[in-house]
Amino acid sequence: MEKVRKIALVANHIKADDEDPRDVIFWMNKSSSERLKEVYRLRKNYYTWSNGFYPSKIEKVVHFEKL
Repeated sequence: MEKVRKIALVANHIKADDEDPRDVIFWMNKSSSERLKEVYRLRKNYYTWSNGFYPSKIEKVVHFEKL
């Protein structure tokens, strides 16, 4: 039985050497609450873009796309 990948990865791990040092310094100078606010903002924008709305219970919603 052949295994078929059904969900594409949204994020990839990268090497620290590939990071722009200015970006790292920028984000490390932000407080953890500011970084979390930005993650929430980006997540909300992504779900609004892909689904047309932001779900009230994010853990209950799964977005599948056939590859």
